[in-house]
Amino acid sequence: MSTLREQFSADLKTAMKAGEKGKVAAIRLIQSALKDKDIEARGAGKGEISPDEILAMLQKMIKQRQESIAIYDANGRPELADGERAEVAVISAYLPQQMGEAEVKAAIEKAIAETGAAGVKDMGKVIGALRAAYAGQMDFGKVSPLVKGMLGG
Repeated sequence: MSTLREQFSADLKTAMKAGEKGKVAAIRLIQSALKDKDIEARGAGKGEISPDEILAMLQKMIKQRQESIAIYDANGRPELADGERAEVAVISAYLPQQMGEAEVKAAIEKAIAETGAAGVKDMGKVIGALRAAYAGQMDFGKVSPLVKGMLGG
């Protein structure tokens, strides 16, 4: 499989040839954010960001757009909300398939067992293990309350 970076470039060329302006704009936003992250990483003495960090960046981009959609919908700006939804659709295509609720709960139980977490104070260990194993496959904003509940919090 090609890397995500190569996939972005190939999809950008394809979208440009097909005249898909919305998709071209969304992929350019992704590439711009990626370059910013690479520059930030080089400043910290690292090379390019890892594939897991790219997935985290894409998830963050989706979350930002979902927040914007909520604001636009609340303020009666459906045309702006639709633009954001189109970007979310393009960005989401690069993320791995999201896990279902049952799969997420099973993964949390496995992570709790592996880390030996005994209570809410061990929540960071469990979330860290989940991030390492399932980057891009689950929404950690929704996972945190589940972990807390399973740890008795």
